[in-house]
Amino acid sequence: MSARIPIEIESAVTTIIVQRPYKNQVQAYENWLKDMVELAQGATGHRGVNIIKPHGQNDEYTIVLHFASETTLRHWLESDTRRQMVEKVRPFLNTDEKIEIKTGLEFWFTPPETRKIAPPYKQFLLTWSAIFPLSVLVPLVLSPLFSALPVLSFSLFKPLLISMLIVALMTFVIMPRYTRLVAKWLYR
Repeated sequence: MSARIPIEIESAVTTIIVQRPYKNQVQAYENWLKDMVELAQGATGHRGVNIIKPHGQNDEYTIVLHFASETTLRHWLESDTRRQMVEKVRPFLNTDEKIEIKTGLEFWFTPPETRKIAPPYKQFLLTWSAIFPLSVLVPLVLSPLFSALPVLSFSLFKPLLISMLIVALMTFVIMPRYTRLVAKWLYR
């Protein structure tokens, strides 16, 4: 990478890397990608990777990397290991790779490149429609735990645990799927 990526906070981060191999280099590229994924999985703070292969006329491979923090992401993106691997793949690529870094809520509402940004009122409605049921269900589901372990019901610990579970469900389970499900309405 030629320029450093500005990183200001410590939070979980999702990185989207788009690469476009030449059609006659797809097999060599996929072999490289397999090796690259194994190396990334060994990096400090790595939390997972998803590969979206091209479909239809599209020739882009989208690599979605999840890291524990932006600091650990920086270490991986700027590591000698990654730099050497990127140099190896350059001859197979049609264009330079594109890297985007998304954190928290920003990732939920980032539209595909061909769509406009979701209006704030739709972002509000979508987020509220997901959080409201969770704010009712999560305390109900956890109530047996709070009854069994009264120490968990202390004044700050109970709301801390409930809010932490709601945010985790929103970030990692619900919103990535929910925004895809309602994408036509959201970006219209």
